[in-house]
Amino acid sequence: MRPSSNRLLRWLVPGLRIKRWVALAFISMGLVVLAALYAFGVNVARMLYQAFPLEPLARYLLMCGMIVFGIAGFSLSLVQLVRSVAKALTPRVTEKPSALIYRRRILDRGPKVVAVGGGSGLSTLLRGLKQMTSNITAVVTVMDDGGSSGRLREQIDILPPGDVRNCILALAEDEEQLSEYFQYRLVAPAELAGHALGNLLLAGLEQATGSFDRAIEAMSSFLNIRGRVLPATLDNAQLAATMEDGAVIVGESRIVADSRRISRMALKPSHVRPYELVLEAIGEADLILLGPGSLFTSLIPNLLISGVAEAIEKAGAEKLLIANLMTQHGETDSLTHNDHLRTLNEYIRLSRFDHLLINSVPPSAEFLMRYRHEAAEPVLDDLVTPNEYGLEMIREDLLGTAKWAGKETVKHDPEKLARVIAKSTQAFTQHRLSGSARTTR
Repeated sequence: MRPSSNRLLRWLVPGLRIKRWVALAFISMGLVVLAALYAFGVNVARMLYQAFPLEPLARYLLMCGMIVFGIAGFSLSLVQLVRSVAKALTPRVTEKPSALIYRRRILDRGPKVVAVGGGSGLSTLLRGLKQMTSNITAVVTVMDDGGSSGRLREQIDILPPGDVRNCILALAEDEEQLSEYFQYRLVAPAELAGHALGNLLLAGLEQATGSFDRAIEAMSSFLNIRGRVLPATLDNAQLAATMEDGAVIVGESRIVADSRRISRMALKPSHVRPYELVLEAIGEADLILLGPGSLFTSLIPNLLISGVAEAIEKAGAEKLLIANLMTQHGETDSLTHNDHLRTLNEYIRLSRFDHLLINSVPPSAEFLMRYRHEAAEPVLDDLVTPNEYGLEMIREDLLGTAKWAGKETVKHDPEKLARVIAKSTQAFTQHRLSGSARTTR
C-alpha cells in the first residue's frame, strides 16, 4: 500500500469518530450531484455527449477517472482541513494531527483518577498518567514552609505554591519547554533572589484573581494542562510533629531537619477545612491513588485535613497505594514497607484499599553508594501475602532516574508507573472495554 493510502487510513482508526463524518460528507456530495442532474435534466447530459463524442470504452474510462480523482480530491481536502484546524489549535505540537486527535479522543474517555500526595512523587506520577487519561485530579498538599514557597508564604500570606507549580507543569501539554522557564530561579536582590518564576506567577495570579484556587485555574488554562490540580485545603495551616521523646516541632522544614523519629503528625490549627472540590472529585472517582511521596510531609498531611481520609475510605472507587523507593533521612530512616503501612494505617484504613504497588528492581550499586552518603537506602520489602490489610501486592519494575536539585536521583519512572497502573486496575480495563464497545456500535 502506498504512503498516501496509509496516511488516509490513519484517519479511519477506531475511536476517532471521523468515519461517520467522512461517510456523511460522501453521501451529502452524492445528494448534491443527484440534485444537479435532476435540476438540469437529460438535455444537459445530451449536450455533454455531443461536446465530447467518445467511444463507449473511452467514455467509461473517462468517467471512472473523474470519479477516482474526485473522491481522492475530496478526501484530501477533508484531511487537510482537519490538519489545518489541529495545527491552529495547537501550534507548538509537532505530532501528526491524526495522532493528536486520536490521543485526545481516547484520553477524554479515560477513567476519572484522583491522585493524592505532594512533592516530586506526585508530579512524577502525573507525568505518566497524563498519557493514559485526561480525567485526572491531583490533590496537592499545601503545608510547605521552606525555600521559595516558605518565603512567599511568610511575606505575602499565600499558600505555598511550589508543589502546585510542579504538578501543573507535569500535566502541561508542552512540559519540557515550559519547565525550563517556570522552574527558573531568579538572580536578583535579596527580596527576589532564589524565587522560582512559576511561584511568582502563581502569587501574582492569586492577587489578580482574588484567591489561590482561581490562580491555579488561570495558570492551568494558560498551560493547557490535561486534568486539574486542586489544593487539599485553602486554609493556612502548619504541620506539627510529636517526636519520639514527646517534643512537638511545628513547620515542615523544621520537622524534616530534626533527626529524631516522628511518632505522631497533626495540623495546627487542629481543624482544617477541605477544599470542597477535593471531596467532590474523590466521590466521583473511578480510581484513587495515594503516593508515592514523603510519608510524613506529603501523604499524611492530606489525610489530616477534616473529611479527606473519610471520603477516600467511603468512596466506591478502586484504590491503589504506591510504595516509596527509598527511605528519607530525617523522616523514614530504616522504615520497611511494613513500617510505612503500619504508620499510614493510623491515619487512614488501608483495609479500604485494593492494591499495593511495589518496585521490584533495586537501584544500581553506583546509586546505592551515593545514597549511603545521604543516609538513605531502598525501602526493604518485608511484606507477605496475604497481609493484614488485605492488599493485593503488585511487584513490577518501576525504577527510573531523574535530575533533582542538579543531580541524578532514583525516582519512579513515569511511563513504567502509568503502564503498570493501567494494566493492573479494573478502572482502566473497564474503560478500555467500554470504549471498544462504543466504537463497534
